[in-house]
Amino acid sequence: MTEPTPSRLLKQNVGLTGVVMFGAGSAIGVSIFSVLQPAAQVAGSGLLIAMLIATIPMVLFASSYAFMGSALPTSGASYEWPRRFIHPFVGFMIAWLRIVANVGAVIVLSSVLVSYLSMAFDLPRKPTMAAAITIAFALNYFGVSIASGIQTVLMGLLLIVLAAFTFTGLPMTSMDLIQPIVGHGWVAILACVPLMISLFLGIEAAVEIGEEVKNPQKTLPRGIVLAVLLTLVVYGLVAVTALGLIGPDALAGTKTPLLDAAKIPLGPWAAPVIIGAATISIMKSLNGLALGFSRSLFAMGREGALPSVFNKIHPKFGTPYMAILIGWGAGLAGIFLPDDLVFLLLAVNIPTMLKYMACSISATNLVKHHPELHANAGLKWKKNSVLWLGYLGAACAVVVILAGIEADVRPYGLLAVWAVIGVIYWAVRSRINQPRNP
Repeated sequence: MTEPTPSRLLKQNVGLTGVVMFGAGSAIGVSIFSVLQPAAQVAGSGLLIAMLIATIPMVLFASSYAFMGSALPTSGASYEWPRRFIHPFVGFMIAWLRIVANVGAVIVLSSVLVSYLSMAFDLPRKPTMAAAITIAFALNYFGVSIASGIQTVLMGLLLIVLAAFTFTGLPMTSMDLIQPIVGHGWVAILACVPLMISLFLGIEAAVEIGEEVKNPQKTLPRGIVLAVLLTLVVYGLVAVTALGLIGPDALAGTKTPLLDAAKIPLGPWAAPVIIGAATISIMKSLNGLALGFSRSLFAMGREGALPSVFNKIHPKFGTPYMAILIGWGAGLAGIFLPDDLVFLLLAVNIPTMLKYMACSISATNLVKHHPELHANAGLKWKKNSVLWLGYLGAACAVVVILAGIEADVRPYGLLAVWAVIGVIYWAVRSRINQPRNP
């Protein structure tokens, strides 16, 4: 892998708090406002068990990410690691498919944001979506330390709001409403797991800025583990409170589960508090998404997988400004995609699972074929431990990918077409760059 020259190094100014807030901040977002209702439909109060089960693959993914981050921290990690430790084509295809995933995620977040804001204000849908997208990318344009600081502030505000809901609501909950937890049966609980996994997606966001983290070998693994634990605690408390206030049947029958539950302890304050929390969480997730998207494009440009324009770093802010601008443009173009959340969420989820699978396999290949990197890793895990974590993580990713086919097959078709375009681009680029014999 080509090492960045001093003129191309990114500024290292993100600490442990920033890593935790980027990781947990990217996960604790819009899902808490949207997943509880369909999860309650499928499993009732069993969604609590499904949530715990869903942490298993996410812990596996995050563990592989933490190990890789301690061994080889780098920006655009989900592209760089498969490129180096599996094959350059695999790294390219993962990043290529994630372009669709990132655009889809930008549209999902901005669309849901407008839906919540529209409960209080009469806003034009698409212009408001464009404004939210622009704000998120602008924060990253002017420096990751600024984006990290904003992420920390937004995360703190969201936790305050969710804490207010939890601490005022918990004393008013009834265990009779939650029982029986396994009333829908274990089959329903297992079927609910793929839904609950979406609560934790994005937990590894901080690894994407590995080169911009202070003391990354120690900071990254600690930050990711803390981000997983923080996410589980927050989601678990919110879910228990919501179930104990209105019960699984009422939760399953509303499109605004947290708002309905919050009306009991918060009364007339419920609407502004929940709308405010939704706005904060979605903008926070957009912020983390803009960062990860742009760094992935930057990494591809630096290695020659995309044109060199993606590789330019701003002389003042030290950020990959062209990758940020192009990512912003792609996000704005995505506003004109069909506004079908099921379609968009699957288009986001499939490449994300492929990314997790590739990075898990990268961890196994690192310990097998690069003992010098394994020896220098900040996490001193044994070879067999990393192998088991990687293989189990890859298997979990395959299961989650296959589970979505019955919901909507169209995203699989879209991604297949985009993959074919990527293969053609890769072949043409490889042919152009192939050394010619004199």
